[in-house]
Amino acid sequence: MPRVLGRTLAVAALTVGLIFIDKHTKYSLSIPGTAHAMVGVALGLLLVFRTNASYARFWEGRILLGGLVNNCRDLARQVRSYMPHLDAGQLDEIAGTISGFAAIMVAHLRSEPIMPVARTYLGDEGAAELQASSAPPLVVASQLGRRFVAEADAGRLSEMRLRTLDTGISDLIDLWGGCERILKTPVPFAYAHHIKSFLTIFCFTAPFTLVGIMGWYAPLAAGVVAFGLYGIDEIGVEIEEPFGRDENDLPMDAIVATIERNVRETMKPSD
Repeated sequence: MPRVLGRTLAVAALTVGLIFIDKHTKYSLSIPGTAHAMVGVALGLLLVFRTNASYARFWEGRILLGGLVNNCRDLARQVRSYMPHLDAGQLDEIAGTISGFAAIMVAHLRSEPIMPVARTYLGDEGAAELQASSAPPLVVASQLGRRFVAEADAGRLSEMRLRTLDTGISDLIDLWGGCERILKTPVPFAYAHHIKSFLTIFCFTAPFTLVGIMGWYAPLAAGVVAFGLYGIDEIGVEIEEPFGRDENDLPMDAIVATIERNVRETMKPSD
């Protein structure tokens, strides 16, 4: 609403001015609406494609985050099943690393400070390794992999089980890469810019086609048209990058909290 309200009111105000000129002067700025209606069909198709492209990015992001939840849960289950010899402290450490991967991945996608999150989940020693890294989630995945390899080298984890756990880590990296692909592949500038230019021209010329046939109802009609079309465009802008902190972005903090809760419950030592 805040993004489209100003432009909507501007279109309505323009319409009022045109009506005033039409009613109180000898000039008439009314134009036929045939060409305008034909252009509106093309604009509608462009807006549909734009919104669908943005929603596809939003939905794919949600699928990837859903995969992150499932893979973290499954990795925790495998650790608990394959390494029953781990004590409570070791289980808590691995649970923190698995949960930390998700939390650090989210902070990395948002370009937020990594170190406070890393210290929370990995401790000072584990977080220090991320200090100069350009790919913090990859470092966390490497820490997790080294921990499993150490267990295998000590004879406490079979090679088959190690391969299964390593596949789970690779799946986490693939999910992170999918999210980065969405983040770093914006909607092409020329496409988005042309739609906005086309939309502005359409909305600010619509009043000229309405004043002659609708009279004082024209400002309301022009405002509704502008609100609807500008709103559709802004919906596409709002959801095309779903990993931020805007109200309509994906609930990533809640997803990370779910992962941490589920992982720690799964890794909790048996009484």
